[in-house]
Amino acid sequence: MSQPLVGVLDYGSGNLHSACRALEAAGAKVRLGQRVSDFDGAAGLVLPGVGAFAACMSQLEAITGDELVRDWVAAGRRLLGICVGHQVLFARGVEHGVDSAGIGIFPGTVERLAARRLPHMGWNTIEPPSDQGVFAGLSGRRFYFVHSYGVHARDAAGRPAVPDDTLVAWTEHEGDRFVAAVQSGSVTSTQFHPEKSGAAGAQLLRSWLTS
Repeated sequence: MSQPLVGVLDYGSGNLHSACRALEAAGAKVRLGQRVSDFDGAAGLVLPGVGAFAACMSQLEAITGDELVRDWVAAGRRLLGICVGHQVLFARGVEHGVDSAGIGIFPGTVERLAARRLPHMGWNTIEPPSDQGVFAGLSGRRFYFVHSYGVHARDAAGRPAVPDDTLVAWTEHEGDRFVAAVQSGSVTSTQFHPEKSGAAGAQLLRSWLTS
């Protein structure tokens, strides 16, 4: 079976080498790029990200990567967001008093977790909504998280995180429950790092490649 081609958007944020190695191990041929033409023939696109929400959005906008992602999703093409690459798919991010617009694929708001110990760093289990899609076989499996901000079921203004037909996996840190991952149509995104999550992360990446 031929290797599916997967693009990784290189906009100056994210652990690109770890993500590329994990995707290759999962069976993909990987291509880094910044323009939609760089990803001709790609079966999917990965949006990585580390650091602050506003900084990542600024870097994306500098290469019109936000428009690329919106157009990619509108065309029904497969997308995977990781960590801050997951967060910027939401409508807004509020960090250190700065309210920034996101790409807006999902309506929710990224905000500081209500936990005494931050960042939420290390291994944690997830609660998938069902045994289907990329979540098949992942109930109770442990994934690697590094973050202090996340998306709750509803933000302070009562806005929902995601549309009703979206599959959402949850996790909890010190009693604060937040979105660990979502799958909606062609879009999958994870607050955790599948590329750092051992066998469970590899299983999710293989499922994404073949979904």
